[in-house]
Amino acid sequence: MNKPDITRGVALSAMLIAFAGTIHCAHAETGKTSTTRHDAKSIERGRYMVKIAGCNDCHTAGYAQSGGKVAEKDWLAGDQVGWQGPWGTTYPANLRLSMQKFDEEQWVRLAKTAEFRPPMPWFALHDMSQQDLRAIYRFVRYLGPAGNPAPAYVPPGQQAKGPTILFPQPPI
Repeated sequence: MNKPDITRGVALSAMLIAFAGTIHCAHAETGKTSTTRHDAKSIERGRYMVKIAGCNDCHTAGYAQSGGKVAEKDWLAGDQVGWQGPWGTTYPANLRLSMQKFDEEQWVRLAKTAEFRPPMPWFALHDMSQQDLRAIYRFVRYLGPAGNPAPAYVPPGQQAKGPTILFPQPPI
C-alpha cells in the first residue's frame, strides 16, 4: 500500500469507529438501548439526580418504605397511594409513561414553569439546572415505558379509593 491508501484507510476506520459509537443497539436482556459515552454520562447523572432529589420516594411504589431497595427496573412507574389534603387527592404520576409524551425541550420547559398540586415540590424542578433536567429526562427515557397510568386526581370533598396519606389543613 502506498501512503495515500494508508491515510485513506486510517481516516475511513476512524469515521466507522465514530459512527459505530453513535449507533443505538438493543440489549436483548433488558430491552434498553446502549448509548454514546456522552449520553451514558448524562444518564448516570439523571440516575443520581432521581436518587438525591427524592423522585423515587413518591413515584416508585414501596421505595421509601423499603429504604430504597426497589430494583431500578421498577423505578418511577407511579404509585396507587394517594396524597390527600385541602387540594384534594393527588397520585404520583407514572413518569415512565408521562415522559413519553414530551421531547426533551418540552420537558425542560414544563419542569421550569409548571406548578403541580401538592405534595409535588415543583419549585425544586424550577431551581434545577437545564443540564440536570435534561439528565433526568434522558434517564427516565432510558428506563423506557412501564406500568400503568396513575389514578386520576380527586377533587376536595370527594372520597378517594384505596390508601391515602392525609395532610391535615394547616393552622391559620
